[in-house]
Amino acid sequence: MNAPKKFASQADLEEKKVSFTQLSEHAWAYTAEGDPNTGIIIGDDAVLVADTQATPAMAADVIRRIREVTDKPIKYVVLTHYHAVRVLGASAYEPQQILASQDTYDLIVERGEQDKASEIGRFPRLFRNVETVPAGLTWPTMTFTGKMTLWLGKLEVQLLQLGRGHTKGDTVVWLPQERTLLSGDLVEFNATPYAGDAYFKDWPQTLENVAALKPKALVPGRGPALIGEEQVAAGLTETASFIADVRRSVEEGVAAGKDLKAVYKDTFAKLKPKYGQWVIFDHCMPFDVTRCYDEVTQYPDPRVWTAQRDVEMWEALES
Repeated sequence: MNAPKKFASQADLEEKKVSFTQLSEHAWAYTAEGDPNTGIIIGDDAVLVADTQATPAMAADVIRRIREVTDKPIKYVVLTHYHAVRVLGASAYEPQQILASQDTYDLIVERGEQDKASEIGRFPRLFRNVETVPAGLTWPTMTFTGKMTLWLGKLEVQLLQLGRGHTKGDTVVWLPQERTLLSGDLVEFNATPYAGDAYFKDWPQTLENVAALKPKALVPGRGPALIGEEQVAAGLTETASFIADVRRSVEEGVAAGKDLKAVYKDTFAKLKPKYGQWVIFDHCMPFDVTRCYDEVTQYPDPRVWTAQRDVEMWEALES
């Protein structure tokens, strides 16, 4: 009997080169060659950080970069969504407030513990020094629905829910004066969208809602910072195309009466030539196709991923 095949991400052990890039007068991007990004806004009197890195030890490097350009206090941490890799570093910033949508808060209540165990198992390198994560979960101290406006001195910062996509709680951070956006995992660039908790039907419209803001600069969830309207448009188009291509292939397979494994094999083969060079393609595809198959067949809302379900799904599709 063959030994179980390991998650593609478990073979991903190479350290990535970090970039700290200024996008506009007040916005910066902390990016690392396709690893999860962090967006930073330096206002008149305070700093806001969107997405925290996966552990406090990893967040320490973000803080070090921030301190190279400002000594203003880090007052706000924004969780663009609930995934562990985005939220478990929050304690390092010692923020006055941790902000998230009410939908994100509800997802942490419903599935935060299972998601934490699941993600740490899938992505060991992304949870470097996981022992520095405090016990328990990262909880928002303040939530909003739809829209919330913060003022960092004279700088207006809007937290917006533009629709469901990567999760039902997705939040973007928008600087209207500078037309700069921190998108979380709603937008990726040269990186495969993880869609295991996604709403495939809603995501393209949500991206159109992002495009309607006409951003001039954007920090995606993964991939390099996008500077200029042309690059931003490319990030939005690429993400939308991938989501549409997965959904189209899954719908065709379901209509033909194929089971999940057959649909997965077909979809992987169809998409590999176009997207196979993107970061974490091999890792994401089983989760993405499984979620899309669920949505198309019988589960409008994403089922909870547990460490056990991860392993069972991976073995069923990759064996």
